[in-house]
This record gives sequence, C-alpha cells and structure tokens, in this order.
Amino acid sequence: MSARTTKEYMGKRLDAALKEVDAMKVYALSEGIALAKKTATTKFVGNIEVHVRLGIDPKKSDQSIRSTVTLPHGTGKTKRIAAFVTSGREKEATDAGAVVVGGEELIKKIKETEQLNFDIAIAEPAMMAKMSAIAKLLGPKGLMPNPKSGTVSADIAKTVKEFATGKAEFKNDESGNVHMILGKSNFPDEQIIANFKTFLDALNQSKPAGLKKEYIQAISLNATMGPGIKVKV
Repeated sequence: MSARTTKEYMGKRLDAALKEVDAMKVYALSEGIALAKKTATTKFVGNIEVHVRLGIDPKKSDQSIRSTVTLPHGTGKTKRIAAFVTSGREKEATDAGAVVVGGEELIKKIKETEQLNFDIAIAEPAMMAKMSAIAKLLGPKGLMPNPKSGTVSADIAKTVKEFATGKAEFKNDESGNVHMILGKSNFPDEQIIANFKTFLDALNQSKPAGLKKEYIQAISLNATMGPGIKVKV
C-alpha cells in the first residue's frame, strides 16, 4: 500500500470513527472506554489515553504538576530504564531491570554520542551533580531525573523495579493539560477503569494548595489516533 493510499485509508477510518462520537455529549466512564475501543483506527493494538484539562496557570511554578502513579495493571508498554549509579551498584541496578547502567563513563558516552536509547532515567542522589553534563540532552526530552518524579533515589533496586512494573510519571504540558496512557486497547474494560481511577486519585492529590480555580475542568479519552471522547469529571 502506497503512502498516499495508506493516508486515504486512515482518513476514511477516522471519518467513520468520528461519526460514532457525539461531540456534544459527555459520556459515563464505562461508555467512554467502550467507545474509545470501538473507534480505534489503527490496525495494530494501540493505547487508550486520558487527557485532563486543568485550571492551573502553567507559567506559575507553584502550580506546576509533576508526580508519579503506580497503575494497578500497568500501561502495557515496556520501558527501557537507564540507571546512573555510583561504582559497585551496577549489578544491583541490572538485576532490578535497568537495561542501561553506569556512572561517569556512561555520562561521558552520552555526552559524546548524544544517543538516548532509554525511556526513563533514574539516578542516585550522589550522581546528580555529574548529571548536569548531559542535562541539556535529557531535559528537553523529559528524561532528566527529578526528585518530584521519583527518579532520584538512594534505593536504586526498588525504584527501578517500580518503574519497570507500572509506575509512571505525569506532568502538565505548556497548556496546563496532563496526559496518561491507561493501557492497551485490548485490556479488559475493568482494568482500564481501575487504572483511570488510580491515576485520577493521584492527580487530585497533586492539586496545588493555593489554587482557587476549579482544578479538573475536563477529561477526554481516545484510542491511539482515534477521536477524543469527553467523559464525566
């Protein structure tokens, strides 16, 4: 199938999916999940995503949202974890599930090659001063370890295991929205519901103390490349 034919095919699938969704309706969670699965437009097994519009001012540092949540059923996505550790702790990190492990030599290699072949970076507190050498590479991709996201930890083995088995970070974007993968589109509905509720609890716990506006303003779900479906807050 040519690129043009593929584009036309995907366009038709999306058009058909859009007809299934009432843009004016706010669906119950169970309805929204079922509809998100029904309107998935990809041939492969994609994700079910949630997008939350918050009433924060993302330009104010005291209103920024950045935290983690351990989803009870995980996201279905295998993540490559890099562990930046002090000498002697490499095996501990590897045994816990890290696929990229090292200290100063690893930092030097990344600085020279600019290759980031991992999805999450975890570091010991003692490594953070040295991590500044590659902060400009990691930061723009959201990979710089940060205490708020739980990716700076003295207990490397425990932290690596947590992120390898379902712990995920969430933070607001420049528009004040937060996004999270709730699982694969072939997950049972009850698992996606459980993940959604756990994520929402964690998001509510992250509400800025001084926020006076309504915190959670709108929630929508969608499958990968599928139409947005509004669900009840």
